[in-house]
Amino acid sequence: MSSSLIRSTSVVSAMTLISRLLGFVRDVLQAALFGAGAGMDAFFVAFRIPNLFRRMFAEGAFSQAFVPVLTETRQQASEAEVKALVDVVAGTLGGFLLMLTAVAVLGAPALMWLFAPGFADTPEKFALGVEMLRWTFPYLLLISLTAFAGGILNSYGRFAVPAFTPVWLNVCLIAAALMYAPSALSLAIAVFVAGIVQLLFQLPSLIALGLLPRPRWAWQDPRVKRIIKMMLPIMFGSSVAQISLMLDSIIASFLPANGSVSWLWYADRLMEFPLGVFSIAIATVVLPALSAQYALRSEQQFSQTIDWSLRTVLVLGLPAALGLLLLAGPLVSTLFQHGEFTARDVQMTGWALNAYALGFLGFSFVKILVPGFYARHETSTPVRAGITALCISMSLSLTLVGILLWQDFIAPHAGIALATALGAWINATLLLRGLWRDGVFRPQPGWRRYAAQLGAAAVAMSAWIIWQRGDLQWWMAQHWAERAQQLLLIIGGAVLIYFAVLLLMGLRPRHFRLS
Repeated sequence: MSSSLIRSTSVVSAMTLISRLLGFVRDVLQAALFGAGAGMDAFFVAFRIPNLFRRMFAEGAFSQAFVPVLTETRQQASEAEVKALVDVVAGTLGGFLLMLTAVAVLGAPALMWLFAPGFADTPEKFALGVEMLRWTFPYLLLISLTAFAGGILNSYGRFAVPAFTPVWLNVCLIAAALMYAPSALSLAIAVFVAGIVQLLFQLPSLIALGLLPRPRWAWQDPRVKRIIKMMLPIMFGSSVAQISLMLDSIIASFLPANGSVSWLWYADRLMEFPLGVFSIAIATVVLPALSAQYALRSEQQFSQTIDWSLRTVLVLGLPAALGLLLLAGPLVSTLFQHGEFTARDVQMTGWALNAYALGFLGFSFVKILVPGFYARHETSTPVRAGITALCISMSLSLTLVGILLWQDFIAPHAGIALATALGAWINATLLLRGLWRDGVFRPQPGWRRYAAQLGAAAVAMSAWIIWQRGDLQWWMAQHWAERAQQLLLIIGGAVLIYFAVLLLMGLRPRHFRLS
């Protein structure tokens, strides 16, 4: 079991790494060619709105509800019934999202006012955001159908194509940035084009499986009703992080400085890189495994799989979190300080990344704990945990921003990021407590020794980074090549030190095998 999970995780991680590297190229180009002004603030909000619904409908609620039902159908029914399930789900999901997209495009001004009310004070910025939203919102329909196809492929162990698919979004945005800068509107149009390309990319793999859907509207079908019943609470529970980020944008839209939304966006993008490569990759392959184990009533394997997920995320996520925290300024300077992206933008984005980094492991734990509930068709606990975390996070955000503004702190938007990070930890803690309460997770032996091994490696790695990183002013004054060379030296040394100490402390790859 562990070798299969490790192999699948490696495939997803490799494909995701390609996508994230291209994502960095995309972000660097956007920062250099467009900067962090009003145009990019409008684009990031217009792009984040369909992304929020994408996480809720597609990669969040739909995938978490559909994959367990599909896996169970494969385990207990014929291939003909599997094909029938695919057909009715494709027709119902596609029909609903088509109607939603039409309403959203017509009501784009209301949506923009809802998600960025502060833009209303600048009519040009608001109008640009509305125009962009009319191009970006159809992406929800296209990427939801893409996620539907990806869920089928993941259930059949075909992880590579769905994991590679996001590459096409980055390719389209990079092409638009290079050909049409400084027109920020071109980026919104590129998002729409990317949705079409991503969906078409999945279809040959579905044809190979014999599961290319013939969509049928079947709102009353019992299987569709079951998925919808599961989706409604999941829609919120699995999307708390994205909802929190969207609310961050709303609060940031009221801050006096142009660029607050962009600074939070770029910091979030840096955090999303390791989150996608490690945490989301593990969660992607764990959900089908947990669903199958639950269908077969393999309770011990279910608990061991969750334990394996936690250990794996921790050994990879801890150095990533420390790297983001201790190298926030150098990372931002090296990657984004070009062209229109100024030294002030570097400092402001660095503050936001410092705050987000404190919640990196919290975000990671949420990603891998949530499947432990949805694989069992249990949706109430993630919803309660999400609501609690979101309410506390929003209260903290308003409080911290108010205090920082009152104190004339140069980066009040950092209070928003810090509150989001604390909310992630609250969410993860409540989810872990729920799995323990339900009796489906019991830690395997050896956690104290494991914590000591990771702690020693983390201390050694942090000492190296602090010794080598120097002052942020040095980074901002250097040529890009010099910054990149020094950053690679620091990161390379940190990785070697971290894993060398783990080996010296007795940790070996065999310790990540499931019995």
